[in-house]
Amino acid sequence: MPEWPLQDAKNRFSAVVRAALAGNPQRVTRRGRPAVVVLAVDDYERLRRQARAAAPSFAEMLLALPQDDGEFERAPLRSDPWIGDCGLIVVTENVRHFEPTGVPVIDPLRASPAGDDSSVPREA
Repeated sequence: MPEWPLQDAKNRFSAVVRAALAGNPQRVTRRGRPAVVVLAVDDYERLRRQARAAAPSFAEMLLALPQDDGEFERAPLRSDPWIGDCGLIVVTENVRHFEPTGVPVIDPLRASPAGDDSSVPREA
């Protein structure tokens, strides 16, 4: 594969592109090290399709996980005014929709937990 120092590739970019379109990928180096490869879009799309076809699906990855039914120790949830005891927090301007659930809610306009708006002054 032909190599071009970056400055030469910049100066002769149309020649680099012409060669890539002719089916010859062009390697560009920066400071003597390979940096990028210029190749035709058709070649790039073909390589992407091949990579996608070879990659396992999400379901295959899940099925490959160990299934030993062993027990494991769960870390205790920390009690934090921002996170609460449930390990979940909701950040929303629509606080009233989540208050009945008991999940800690932060109003980003007030920026403090549990409806305490003392930390951020509100505009009048």
